[in-house]
Amino acid sequence: MSALQIRKAPRQRRAVHTVDALLEAAALVLEADGLEGFNTNAVARRAGASVGSLYQYFPSKDALTLALVLREKRKFHEALVAAQALPTCREALASLVDLSARQQLTRPNLARLLDQEEARPEFRAALGDGSNFRLVLSAMLAMPGAPAHLCEDQPRRGRAADDLAAMIRGMTDAAGERGERDVDDLAYRIGAAVFGYLAVPPRQM
Repeated sequence: MSALQIRKAPRQRRAVHTVDALLEAAALVLEADGLEGFNTNAVARRAGASVGSLYQYFPSKDALTLALVLREKRKFHEALVAAQALPTCREALASLVDLSARQQLTRPNLARLLDQEEARPEFRAALGDGSNFRLVLSAMLAMPGAPAHLCEDQPRRGRAADDLAAMIRGMTDAAGERGERDVDDLAYRIGAAVFGYLAVPPRQM
């Protein structure tokens, strides 16, 4: 078994509650003590559980960290699915921008530290290439109300999705690193960049 894999999946309600409590305790320890104070003893203590209980599910601190990253990604993905269900490109993109700002600044210390851990090579290998965000953006750029030149040109739409993904990620990460706290202001600025980009006429080939 990989040191990054959960040791066993919780099945009974009590086990699910225990794992949820351990993951939230891990988030709280990271927020309060940073990576320097993050260890399995501290997490178990914060969760009110024994270290032995923690090791029943997580064979290492890294496995716990990866599970926490996956928890945050799962919540974000569920919100993205809801955004994709909106009727127009503009509404969907505005929702995605708001989600991105909230994910980064609602718990900024946690988001920043998980971003840092996610950049480690072994974590990148376990998490995949992160293409889902770009695919969601590309799908939104084909929705009603999207610029016609993107709806009609798949390669151009793909490049636009790559550009927008880079803009959104870059602006949210930079805001987190600067210690910003105003979610609405960040969402406004990202929205201005996204919709300003889309308003530019296509370059004639």
